[in-house]
Amino acid sequence: MSGTHFHVHGPHDHELEHAASHGAADAVSGRIAVTTAVLATVGALFSYQGGATQADATLFKNNAAISKTEAANQWNYYQAKSSKQNLAEFALELVPAERRDGYRRQVERYDREKADIRKEAEAFEATSKDWDRRSDAALHLHHRWAQATTVIQISIALSAIALLTRRAWLLRGVFVVAAAGLALGAMAAAHL
Repeated sequence: MSGTHFHVHGPHDHELEHAASHGAADAVSGRIAVTTAVLATVGALFSYQGGATQADATLFKNNAAISKTEAANQWNYYQAKSSKQNLAEFALELVPAERRDGYRRQVERYDREKADIRKEAEAFEATSKDWDRRSDAALHLHHRWAQATTVIQISIALSAIALLTRRAWLLRGVFVVAAAGLALGAMAAAHL
């Protein structure tokens, strides 16, 4: 304005002047922003791994249940053969001597069949136990990935607080918490 040089600054103009006079603070903001982006990427990878191991644990548990059902079916079949064998043994006692050979052969046949059925049932039970063990291991890894993801998310939240408050000590806290999250992620990757 001519004469009085009266000039009014808007709020936006004031912030631009403040940012220009505090260049070091903007450098810190830039580092915090980059750190947050890196942490978010790492957190996304950890989250994906957590979901994958949870899906594996569920699949393995399902396979264990299927094998356990197959084992139960074989044991039921074994029981049916045992019942037939018992009836044949009972008939051996009741029938005349000339008819006993047929029942004796049936008893021997049921005995052989039961041995094969027992082996199959025990194999299904062993398979079920193996799937259960694998499911437990995958679930443990899922928990480790979930812990790593949670700690990384906490470091991201601290990063946002550090950006808003411009506290240098809080930024160091971000790095400490992020390091803990990375350590948990490394433990999960190493299957610990």
